[in-house]
Amino acid sequence: MDFDDTPDEAAWRAEVRSFLERHPPVPEQARAWQATLYDAGFVGVTWPVEAGGRGGTPMQQAIVDQETARRGLPPLINLIGIGMCGPTVIVHGSDSQRQRYLKRLLRADDLWCQLFSEPSAGSDLAALRTRAVRDGDGWRVSGQKVWTTLAHLADFGILLTRTDPDVPKHRGLTMFVVDMKAPGVTVRPLRQMNGDSHFNEVFFDDVRIPDDERLGDVGDGWRVALTTLMSERLSLGGGGTSIGPKPEAVARHVAAHIGALPEDRQVLARQELGRGYVAALGARYTGYRQLSKLSRGELPGPEASAGKLSGTRSARDLTDLAVRVLGPDAVTGDAEWQDMQAMLPGMAIAGGSDQVLRNIIGERVLGLPAEPRADKGVTFRESIR
Repeated sequence: MDFDDTPDEAAWRAEVRSFLERHPPVPEQARAWQATLYDAGFVGVTWPVEAGGRGGTPMQQAIVDQETARRGLPPLINLIGIGMCGPTVIVHGSDSQRQRYLKRLLRADDLWCQLFSEPSAGSDLAALRTRAVRDGDGWRVSGQKVWTTLAHLADFGILLTRTDPDVPKHRGLTMFVVDMKAPGVTVRPLRQMNGDSHFNEVFFDDVRIPDDERLGDVGDGWRVALTTLMSERLSLGGGGTSIGPKPEAVARHVAAHIGALPEDRQVLARQELGRGYVAALGARYTGYRQLSKLSRGELPGPEASAGKLSGTRSARDLTDLAVRVLGPDAVTGDAEWQDMQAMLPGMAIAGGSDQVLRNIIGERVLGLPAEPRADKGVTFRESIR
């Protein structure tokens, strides 16, 4: 990949950079900030024009991501909707759903969440138990989801349910758009170890969903969910931006504090910084490889899984080092690095746990034998007896 901008890319970068310099965000107005960016053409850059997007290239989107990261700006408030829910509606939604939801999603008029994981179905997503039962021209949904990011703020969500327990588990799933304010939906924030509550558990008690809010065919929910999951891994593991801290920021932080350490620990800190820095750059360039494929109109292969896996590992290693070089100040001083350290374990779960991603790479890249499955070829009902 050529890392120099083409003339068109350089002009686009200058346009993005100039806009960001003239329009600093207001932290308390996250929805308004996203709407401002959308109106300027910097949200949904690669989305089709008919879906409310710009119809631009992956490189244009990458430049927007790089320039916002360069200025230290926070992620867009509707990141889940843009990176995961919206692409699913684009591919599998009806014309009515696309017209009703997508532009409002891009402007953050409506916030979205992704309702997949359950207490008994995390890494094995197809083992989910939330049931959707036919009810006239709609469905009645009962069950529980967990680890749902931003559900406490969301207006809508994409919900994966089981509609047929008498077929193998991957074939009995159906996806819906659900109104998060509908009667019977209860959201309970989960307190994280850094004090934040970005994740939630969500309960569905006989929630009615019209059939015209279905995404894809009945029983085809697994295929629909794969669209969501691939979009999620692309958004987390690609584009050349960092998961967690920038390695350059960690290097500056270590340089500022290493002199207070004993000499033998200084040597170890330098070694760890070198290893972590190289690993972070490797993850970054894996994202560039993925971006190269997208820019040529190709579908990415294992780069999304590899980029996300290596990115979260290097982020955790670098952040751990940043905390350790603080010494006793890690307990009493500024909590910036400690907050990040407490947040990053969740990134090893989001978008597919590290273990799942290693299985994908092992089986689909290295050609290793698949893990044995006791539930292969049996119905879901039989598999849970």
